Amino acid sequence: MQCPICGSDDIEILNSKQKKSKKKLTEEYLLKCQDCSHVFKDVFSAKKPKNYRIIISQQDKSQKTNIELSPSDELKVGDVLLSDVGQVEVTSIEVNGNRVNKSLIEDIDTIWATSIEIPARIGFSVDLHGEVDSYKLDLERDFEIAPGDIVKIENRIVKVHVIKTNERKLTSGFAKAGVIKRVYSKPVKFNNYDYDLTKDIFKKT
Repeated sequence: MQCPICGSDDIEILNSKQKKSKKKLTEEYLLKCQDCSHVFKDVFSAKKPKNYRIIISQQDKSQKTNIELSPSDELKVGDVLLSDVGQVEVTSIEVNGNRVNKSLIEDIDTIWATSIEIPARIGFSVDLHGEVDSYKLDLERDFEIAPGDIVKIENRIVKVHVIKTNERKLTSGFAKAGVIKRVYSKPVKFNNYDYDLTKDIFKKT
């Protein structure tokens, strides 16, 4: 947006109004150049919002629904949208049968997302030298877990060795529960621990 007189892009919006027709949506702006004080109008066109297919993951179940978005906008993995089940984070985008990280919305076939208004449900495995105890835990989405953490779960003290996220496996650093798929651990002979996850057990599998 530039001033037609001096070419400056230091523009103040004095007023705006929307105009709708059957084919398009336009936004008319009354503008003022901050450099030369010229007042002028400009009109921008945008396509009308449309409904797009979205599949929302809510822990162990998925819900198919639609979400109204502007076809002219761009969507990328990680974006947060407001759906009819609350705020959701985009986890995958399908265009012409392929999964992509970003796309113009008008080209999108299906959006995959996960609810960020409910606890994250993660897997937690305890390696018992051949046998495995496996749990489902419900944790706050920003709860951080790191390889090396000493954890109490039921009557065991275990050490976290590997964390599997949506993207990769971690043996160092940390991850938030919102992106964790499973935590792998082994028992240790310690009495002290960093935190107790027993109260967060949804079920033992």
